[in-house]
Amino acid sequence: MQKFKFIDLFAGIGGIRLGFESVGGECVFSSEWDAFAQKTYEANFGEQPLGDITKIPPESIPDHDILLGGFPCQAFSICGDQKGFQDTRGTLFFNIEQILKEKRPYAFMLENVKNLKSHDKGKTFATILHHLEALGYFTHHAILNSLDFGVPQKRERTIIVGFLENIHFQFPKPHNLKPALGAVLEEDTQVEKKYFASEDIRKKRLAMVKKNPPVPSIWHENKSGNISALEYSCALRAGASYNYLLVNGTRRLTPRELLRLQGFPDTFKVVVPYTQIKKQTGNSVTVPVIRAVAQAMLESI
Repeated sequence: MQKFKFIDLFAGIGGIRLGFESVGGECVFSSEWDAFAQKTYEANFGEQPLGDITKIPPESIPDHDILLGGFPCQAFSICGDQKGFQDTRGTLFFNIEQILKEKRPYAFMLENVKNLKSHDKGKTFATILHHLEALGYFTHHAILNSLDFGVPQKRERTIIVGFLENIHFQFPKPHNLKPALGAVLEEDTQVEKKYFASEDIRKKRLAMVKKNPPVPSIWHENKSGNISALEYSCALRAGASYNYLLVNGTRRLTPRELLRLQGFPDTFKVVVPYTQIKKQTGNSVTVPVIRAVAQAMLESI
């Protein structure tokens, strides 16, 4: 397994791919239906992912050692309608099941929202595990927080790992180092004026935030209108409003800052409009978290 092959399903902009390539993996197949995400992926990896996975016969997918997939989470998210397997997006899990059944990779790693484990009183998660174990996989699962892996973003995600053999596996331990928000942020003097909030919004936020907020900080306005100023970002969201997060209460995060909050390298190319990169980073995984899981999987194998 020094050199191993993997497939990248529901690939987004390639965060999972980056994590597994960094430990020696070779991607032999990718699938992503969103045209803008395909554009970003191709600009950075030199290949355009194939489209809708539901239209790709499992037998046509190349042989691989590890299946990877951040399958769509809207059906299970607290922010979504939480319809689970009654929602067509939720049933995309079963395309993963078909590929596992047909190709029999030695291992897999799946990523989803934290709420997946509690959705429908745990029934949805139990169904997923049952289907995976019925295929002969020994499964492991945990909720990992990006804050624990050197990234200043509170982002909790469910990770499911499985192997065809009952080998010992342990999820990576937290780094126990406080992430540095300042290392992620660009200097205000280098940021274009279009990212700065209007004077009215800035005054409104300042009036509502607690006294003496830390600097630097990212200010978050929740649905109730309450403002919190923290030394890290709350979880990036694909559908967040225009001024959902403000750096020091004054401006939006730039595309580079959004990518850094997901652990992407500064060499990662931005080739889509701001609205799309905000959506893409909100849908993405945090690369250092995936890298740590990949390393733990390889050590076990």
